[in-house]
Amino acid sequence: MQNTFLSNVLFPIFKPDFSRLAQRLHHKTIIITGASYGIGEALSYILADIDCRLILLARTTEKLQTIQHQLSTKKAQIEIFPIDLRNNEQIDHFLNHIEHNQIDILINNAGHSICRPIMQSLHRLHDFERTMQLNYFAQVKLCLALIPKLQQTLGQIINVSAINVLLAPTVNWAAYQASKTAFDQWLRCASAELENQNIKISTAYLPLVRTRMIEPTKLYDHVPALQPQQAATIICRLLLTRKHHYKPWWTIPAQLASVLFNPIWQKINYFYVKRKQC
Repeated sequence: MQNTFLSNVLFPIFKPDFSRLAQRLHHKTIIITGASYGIGEALSYILADIDCRLILLARTTEKLQTIQHQLSTKKAQIEIFPIDLRNNEQIDHFLNHIEHNQIDILINNAGHSICRPIMQSLHRLHDFERTMQLNYFAQVKLCLALIPKLQQTLGQIINVSAINVLLAPTVNWAAYQASKTAFDQWLRCASAELENQNIKISTAYLPLVRTRMIEPTKLYDHVPALQPQQAATIICRLLLTRKHHYKPWWTIPAQLASVLFNPIWQKINYFYVKRKQC
């Protein structure tokens, strides 16, 4: 109960006007990556009540088939495409599959998280390669390929990011934070050009979301977090308003604190690591 109250204070959720959202997305084609679980799955269920076309991408074929079956009576046309976005050949196959399709919206939601100390990663370069491939290179490749289509439809790219990329770095999260920050920077650099091509760019800087991704980190069991449905509602608001970003209300004070108290934060990280080694 206490965590629920604190979550409501830290992350107030304002639902969009669904009728207006349905009008905006009427007959639109929307690609959602990472659609089989968590935020992507929740978003698919919300948008399925709109007369649009959803192209759902994820690795788990059986789960995608289950979602497609469960949404078969809804208004949306549901198309599934099993794909491992870490595999360039599979991405090329998908891009060939939609070569002649109209694409209106790309929602980059797929992601991979690793919480591991550097000293346990000395022989695990693949940890960094995998996170960069999925969280950065795959996202860039999809964007580059779909920009011409989004130009034609005056479309939108939504990046599902993390509030951490705007704050001071945290120990044990080098692989994840570096890869998420890389794509965030890429999209921010590209946004001026893309906006001039009438492609709207939106980023959801989400706080912790209670998905499979955070389950291995037991510390998060007692930390306030969004539910996947709440995160999906935030993305729906970006679909409706087409604003540049969503950030929790406390983001600016937190960013300011990250700058002013960075030496203290570094010492806290240092003593945390030292204590773990004892």
